[in-house]
Order: sequence, then C-alpha cells, then structure tokens
Amino acid sequence: MRTADFDFELPQELIAQHPAPRRDESRLLVLNRANGQVEHRGFGAVLEFFHEGDVLVLNDSRVIPARLHGVNAHTGGRFEILLLEEKSINDWWTMLRPAKRARMKTQIVLRDANGQLTKIQATVVETNDEGHRRLSFSGTADIKRELDRLGEAPLPPYITRRNSSDMLEDRERYQTVFAKTDGSVAAPTAGLHFTEKLLDDIRSRSVKICFVTLHVGSGTFLPVKTETLAAHKMHEEGYELGEETVRAIHQAKIAGCRVIAVGTTTVRVLESVAAQNGGKLTKTSGKTRIFIHPPFRFPITDALLTNFHLPRSTLLMLASAFAAPGETRGRDVILSAYAEAIRERYRFYSYGDAMLIL
Repeated sequence: MRTADFDFELPQELIAQHPAPRRDESRLLVLNRANGQVEHRGFGAVLEFFHEGDVLVLNDSRVIPARLHGVNAHTGGRFEILLLEEKSINDWWTMLRPAKRARMKTQIVLRDANGQLTKIQATVVETNDEGHRRLSFSGTADIKRELDRLGEAPLPPYITRRNSSDMLEDRERYQTVFAKTDGSVAAPTAGLHFTEKLLDDIRSRSVKICFVTLHVGSGTFLPVKTETLAAHKMHEEGYELGEETVRAIHQAKIAGCRVIAVGTTTVRVLESVAAQNGGKLTKTSGKTRIFIHPPFRFPITDALLTNFHLPRSTLLMLASAFAAPGETRGRDVILSAYAEAIRERYRFYSYGDAMLIL
C-alpha cells in the first residue's frame, strides 16, 4: 500500500491544545466496523459497550519528564533535550534542538524548572544516522533522579505552551491515572480518558481490567516517510506482558468473551507477542518493531479504544487494519469515520477525543 493513501486534511483548530476539563468528559465516536455506522456519544457512555466477562487491557507505562533545557557551556546558546533511551546510568540517547549546533564533545549546562543554571552537564559523545545525540551526564549520580525538578512533560510538537501554569497542568493530565512503570517519552493517550471512578464502574460490570507495559517512544509521532508501507522501518519500543494478563485473556477467549485494547500501544504488545507464539500469548518481555497495517489479522484484540491519529502515521495505519482485519478496505472505513469526526468538530490527537471500534 502507498503511504499517501493514509493522508487527510485536518483543520488546525481541531488539534486539541488542552485536555477536556475532566478526563471522562471527552467525546466518543463509536464505529461499527461490520457496517461502517457511526454513533456519537460522550466518553462516559463507554460503559454501555462493555459486557460481563470482557477483558479491558491498558498500558500502565508512566511518562517521564523527559524534556530538558540547557545552554552551551562555552557560547551560551540554548538547547532543548528530549530523552529517548537510557543505555546505562547517565548515558542516554536523545533528540537535541538545534541539532546542527550539537557537535561532538559539545557541553551543555542544564537549567532547572525556574530557568536557573545547575551544576549538571551533558556532553555529546556520539551521533547516529537518525540525527540523535548520545549524551553523557555529569554532576549527578543519576539524571533520572533529577527529572522531577529539571524536566517538563514531553508534549508532542503539535501542542504549544506559553506559560508555566499550562505546564503544571500537563504534569498531571499528560499521564494516565493508572500509570505505574517509568519509561515513556509520550503518553499512551487513549488511557488519558479514564478516571478511577470509571475504572471502578467498569469492574462493577464484571469486566476484568488488566495491564501491559509498553514504553512509548518519540517515533510514535513521526509520519511514515517512505513511498510505500513495505519500505518503512518501524521504531523499536520495549514492552512487558505479565502472567495475570495472559491468564485473563486466555480465560476470556475460552469463554467467548472479548479482549478490548485501550490504545494502539496495548495492541502492539498483544499482537507482537501473539505473532511470536503462533497466535497465543505467554508471559514475556522484550522489544518490538511490529508494524501493523492492512491487511493485518488480529488473533487477540476484539475491540479497540483509541484516539484520532495524525495523517500518514503508523497509528492511523493500525486503526485502519483493525477496521477490516485481513482486508485493505479498513483505510476507507477509518477515513470515512474521520471525515465524520471533522464535520462534527471532534478534537484530534493526544489531548483530543476518543474512538471505539467494535
């Protein structure tokens, strides 16, 4: 398939810059993939679509305050640092802006949240073909322990911030209420809509709630740049699938109940493990580069709750595959639903509204 097939026009004003006043006050577009019919609801109505015996699977990865600021130790020039992957203590692959000024051995003095210079420095020790910089941090036993006082929520580039009060809101709202394991540099955004009360209400309907962990990387925001999907090299993300979740899903499948995945990241874990084990799940951890696009088949996932995604993104391609498993027409189903969402003025992307595909 061609990458251009997954393009669409979105009015700029529909890109959500802030979350809904309450997590569960976003809107919900319900898509019946069998007939393409669309229903418009509030997110709280998601309860109506859960049945006794269903398993709801969420990604419990926690977003770290991965965006740092600093200055060139010699020239005073400003840098923005996005932590990407920890190789060892104080040794990180990062994305630096402006990258062209971050040459080998460049030393960067970090600022704290108030803009004051600290004693912590980062030195560029390596570059790679993707333009990323490997930084060695000094002046601290472990830069991870400093992130709460130095870092900001790693918001995607389409969300802009002008004052500190907005950033304080992001510390709470760009994080799910069930986040547990540090490691993501982008939120698993479909989970942002859930409150503790809503999760309790779901459990009261005899729905089993389980978790996987997939640490979301910055590559989740990047559009596919190759002309065809077949030529695209998928970014790598670490994951963990525990025994309790495996057992709950296995029991649901035996009973003829559904597995409902919250977010494309959750789907990536479940379907990646299944692909490695003949369609079955097993307790495991590792890294995945699975690229799910039409005409992918889903042996595990029966329903998908997700947000509205960027044009040409791998997330949009995954949703398209799920809209018509084993076929290529899912792209048309999803883009038709997106066109309806645009007409109805839904809010798009990370802080936007949600879609439930049944």
